[in-house]
Amino acid sequence: MTARILRSIHEVSATDWNALDLCGQPFLRHEFLAALEDTGCVCAATGWIPHHLILLNPQGSLAAAMPLYLKTHSMGEFVFDFSWAEFYNHHFSNSGRSYYPKLVSAIPFTPATGPRALLAKHTDSQLLRGELIETLKLITEELKLSSTHVLFPHAEDLNTLDASGWLIRTQCQFHWFNRKYQSMDDFLASFRADKRKKARRERRRVLDEFGIQFRTLNGDELDEALWKKVFSFSQSTFHQHGHEHYLTPEFFHRVAQALPTQVMVKLAEYRGEAVAAAIFFVSDNTLFGRYWGADQRFDSLHFETCYYQGIEFCIEKGIQIFEPGTQGEHKIARGFEPSLTYSAHHVNNADFHRVLSEHLIRERSATDHYAAELTAHIPFHRQAHSEPQ
Repeated sequence: MTARILRSIHEVSATDWNALDLCGQPFLRHEFLAALEDTGCVCAATGWIPHHLILLNPQGSLAAAMPLYLKTHSMGEFVFDFSWAEFYNHHFSNSGRSYYPKLVSAIPFTPATGPRALLAKHTDSQLLRGELIETLKLITEELKLSSTHVLFPHAEDLNTLDASGWLIRTQCQFHWFNRKYQSMDDFLASFRADKRKKARRERRRVLDEFGIQFRTLNGDELDEALWKKVFSFSQSTFHQHGHEHYLTPEFFHRVAQALPTQVMVKLAEYRGEAVAAAIFFVSDNTLFGRYWGADQRFDSLHFETCYYQGIEFCIEKGIQIFEPGTQGEHKIARGFEPSLTYSAHHVNNADFHRVLSEHLIRERSATDHYAAELTAHIPFHRQAHSEPQ
């Protein structure tokens, strides 16, 4: 195998990249990664410098790839290591290396679990996955970097990383699982009576009392002007929380045109005027909630737009999993369940590795306890709750 680093996704053809096993995820498609580059969302100025890793077989064909970025900060990753950087720079600056830059295998601004080792179909997956991971370690040394991080990997990648001695970190998100529900009423019927009453009251307040109506739009059903409107909702919400939006309306318009059936918007309208929207991405079996915003205040509108509308969409389409994003214990009462997510970390300093290893053992225990504690508060009555299929 011959390894190469690509400074742009355009150095490989969309046909070759998309022929790899992407598990149906829109975030891994060439079109998505190209839209990030072409609209300036990832570049040196934003601190996400493309360094995609590819492996070519002896015939020169693409055998494997990994989305990879040289990062000059830790923003937009959703696996927070700011304290790691501070500790490293304070204690190991005499090594001649600072914590940044570092390598990160992830989808920028997207805390969604998926494959990171993208492999050609009908190949020796274990061999190729191991080759990619060993090459990552070599690149870390060749570039004299402090560390490399693989964020939100699938189980197969995680197992290989773990077996290769990478440090494994555990976090908790909240996911919804489709237990063969036939309708929204069927889903809510699985709740305990008090929780079901509360959920129905929230929905009734938005849909009946306020009279808000929702439209479901595929990506290509929004023109540039409507995308700017939808983006303005999301941007306003970011600003209210003191943050800047990582993405741009141009990015959304472009990726929606390229992947129209994998981009979906729930548009909330009050008296015929758009007042809120949630942006989703759709894979073969998972709905991903990404951004939302509103320019008017309506009680429970956030829950309806981001959660209940997404759940209803999953039931209608037979989608098995709904990942609405990070954080949010309030999701528990709406039928989401604590779900562990993972990341893997390779560091070049033996002392730093030891410190992190001890820290992650304690952190993992706390995360497991947190998830178990929240599981006790899920709204389902026991006979209606079983392991997801």
